[in-house]
Amino acid sequence: MGRRDGQRDGLRLPRLLRRVLLTVLGIQIGLAVTMSLVDSYRRRGKRPKPFPTRAPATVTVGDGEVTTYTYGRDLYEDMIAAIDGAQRQILFETYIWKGDATGERFKRALAAAADRGVEVYCIYDGFANLVVAPTFKRFPASMKVLRYPVYAAGWRFFDLRRYGRDHRKILVVDDRTGFIGGYNIGSAYETEWRDTHVRVTGPAVWDLKRAFADFWNLNRRRRLRASERPLLLETASTWEPLIRIQRNIPRLWVFPIRGMYLEAINRASTNVWLTQAYFMPDQDFVDALKDAARRGVDVRLLMPLKSNHIVADWISRGYFSQLLDAGVRVLRYRDAMVHAKTATVDGTWCTVGTANIDRLSLQGNYEINLEAIDKDLAKQLEEVFLVDETNCLELTSEEWEARDLHRKFTEAFLKPLRTLL
Repeated sequence: MGRRDGQRDGLRLPRLLRRVLLTVLGIQIGLAVTMSLVDSYRRRGKRPKPFPTRAPATVTVGDGEVTTYTYGRDLYEDMIAAIDGAQRQILFETYIWKGDATGERFKRALAAAADRGVEVYCIYDGFANLVVAPTFKRFPASMKVLRYPVYAAGWRFFDLRRYGRDHRKILVVDDRTGFIGGYNIGSAYETEWRDTHVRVTGPAVWDLKRAFADFWNLNRRRRLRASERPLLLETASTWEPLIRIQRNIPRLWVFPIRGMYLEAINRASTNVWLTQAYFMPDQDFVDALKDAARRGVDVRLLMPLKSNHIVADWISRGYFSQLLDAGVRVLRYRDAMVHAKTATVDGTWCTVGTANIDRLSLQGNYEINLEAIDKDLAKQLEEVFLVDETNCLELTSEEWEARDLHRKFTEAFLKPLRTLL
């Protein structure tokens, strides 16, 4: 009897432990959902205040040019102009494509291009656009449209490579012009969000074309409809050595963007300036920033004071103590959502793209970043950073340590959710 009782006790303990862990996880997720609903309710009817921006500025990089945009209206005007001027081909990919006035404007421009004989390929993420009206997502037969599915794993339930979202934002027109950056398509992004995008010309456009074609061919359905046939491109005969297009491809288990960031930070000798919409890195990334600050590098992290995802804000705050203690400056952008994903290092290296510093972007989603080693472009992005800094509140160690006890508890309680975001 004693042996059987011992066996029963041995079985009960793991069961009890599982129940406790599942209960705690359920409470954490419930708290996160409740916080999001309350925050959404509080935001109803509120409008962001005006924020400082810079006019589009262009620099020469290698055999092409790069133009930086920090205001959606400026960017959209040039994107629409490029679409209207297309002669042969348009490749358009976005994570969110709102069915509002701005979204309709892009849809009409793309449809008009297709009607005049331009090959128009479009990709959008199904999950990110669940709330968009189905009528908006009906496209003319002249357009080739790939809706990246809400659930892409099929019967491969345990294949983690098939769960990434398509978080990329790309526009390529003919062989001449490409756009890449953080801007989705929608009216709010046009005037209310602070984001960063770039337009590129020259040989680097071919890398954007290849990135689009590779995604299309990897995820298209294997049917004979014209909208689902392979997208074949000629091979470019030239390369742009100063620019690289880095792509995270979860289906192939390829995630170079995290390594790109870590290599640049680990080599920094003077400054590392990061702008991030959502900052939820792994500990190795945090350690790289701390090590850089401790060896005298000017490390600055610019992020929203209040983002559009309150849970992400609370989880981000869990890193502040160790960053501030190491000498990292934390700058919080006020009165508007800063959605940019940019960085500069030592006035020479820089990146602009779609990848956030979180696990979903760096180890889960399809992402794309432009990486450049060019002093003029890095200087331009540093000037953008300094303009943004004028709209920030800097967090001090004293202020952070003096926060309320319930805030410290909430940060600690939500900490396990870092691995899910």
